[in-house]
Amino acid sequence: MEKKHLASKSIDPNIVYMNKQLRVDENFDVIQKNVEYAHKRMSFFYIDGFVKDDMLLYIMQYLSKLEESSLQGHTIEGLINSYIPYVEVEQTDDLETAIRNVLAGQTALIVDGEEHVILIDARTYPVRGPQEPDTEKVVRGARDGYVETIVFNTSLTRRRVRDRSLRMDYMQIGRRSQTDICICYIEDIADPKQVEMVKESLKKIDTDGLPMGEKTLEEFISGRHWNPYPVVRYTERPDTAAAHLYDGHVLVITDGSPSVMITPSTYWNHLQHAEEYRNKPVVGAYLRLVRFLAVWSSVFLLPFWYLLSVNQGLLPSGLSFIGPDKLGSIPLFVQFLLIEIGIDALRMATIHTPSSLSSSLGLVAAIVIGQGAVEVGFFINEVIVYLAIAAVGTFATPSYELGLANRLTRLALLTLSAAFGVIGYIIGITIWILWLAGIRSFKMPYLWPFLPFSYRALRDVIIRSPLPLKNRRPTALHPQDPDR
Repeated sequence: MEKKHLASKSIDPNIVYMNKQLRVDENFDVIQKNVEYAHKRMSFFYIDGFVKDDMLLYIMQYLSKLEESSLQGHTIEGLINSYIPYVEVEQTDDLETAIRNVLAGQTALIVDGEEHVILIDARTYPVRGPQEPDTEKVVRGARDGYVETIVFNTSLTRRRVRDRSLRMDYMQIGRRSQTDICICYIEDIADPKQVEMVKESLKKIDTDGLPMGEKTLEEFISGRHWNPYPVVRYTERPDTAAAHLYDGHVLVITDGSPSVMITPSTYWNHLQHAEEYRNKPVVGAYLRLVRFLAVWSSVFLLPFWYLLSVNQGLLPSGLSFIGPDKLGSIPLFVQFLLIEIGIDALRMATIHTPSSLSSSLGLVAAIVIGQGAVEVGFFINEVIVYLAIAAVGTFATPSYELGLANRLTRLALLTLSAAFGVIGYIIGITIWILWLAGIRSFKMPYLWPFLPFSYRALRDVIIRSPLPLKNRRPTALHPQDPDR
């Protein structure tokens, strides 16, 4: 239970306590300003840089015109209702609450002779513009994306969901960070049990802070920490988030993060992209089919080609060209491991390289890995070709987290194929499917509607159906309003 420290009627003990807890003398950006209006002592506490200077100046100018007679009787109510011209104003009798709100950017006003503190939410945050997310670009469509400020993100969501039953439930997580969290859902659609499950999972989090934002949240609420597959989906697009709200999903918006968490999510949710719905249904269905083929090729094609290369007897005579003419001086399995590690190292180097030098890095990598390594004899041409196909499939995966998980699966299948041959490849795929079938995302089966099987839902997953024909919400979400 949170400790409370009730405000005193005398202003001096309140100022002393606030000064001590906020360490005003030790922090240059924590400001305490003593003022006197209508012969009554008052004190402002705020964080420099969080407060709208012009608004605070306007409030002070307005208070300076107070008459002593205006502060007779219910001083706090009178100030809030008549003399502080701002929308978001509240009061509290707990100094600890006032301190938390000051650290979150609000302004606290202490008035002598009153046992309540006035909280003025005249804060502002440094924020970038709502630009299109780099990982979720579309040819046609909205170019706005979520930013790092929670209030901006909730407004971007409400702009697309003007439903009176849209709920934005607020909570704070982190004993020290007190990070603002918003649980967003449409009350008339979302399953109440699902909403409560998400809230309870968040309330159980007991940690100092959320340094990595929503990723820290995911590790606390997802369970199965060594599972590489994501059980929640992330999006930086407000239109994608709105589409999931209408399906009955629950969103978790974290202050300081441009990614919104979508719960629950299945394996197939991570393979969907807004581009499919920005084209005609036939074109969208084609794009989805191409994406599925690319993603599954990135997982299965490389170890399958390895099997065919080291077991020439598996190939019919008409497909003998698939295998390499020579295996090279380095074992084929080691070649695959080296180039996999090399591509991951190149990806990390690209992230850390300034954009002005990234083109040069790509050119060097193409010459060294693509040409020099083959001429020296480290790799054979076929290894680079098939690894390039797998890399394209990885980057074609809409979900960055799913792409990384599939890469680990590919390495595991390759290792099993090298160790046990065809039997290892088959056993590896079987274990992979059973593994995914056993995963639950907030009690929702990860492979639904494939396992457990639902024909209509699986048809909508594989084929991008015309929106007028999608008149039912996903049954696995147990929506209160199943019809669209």
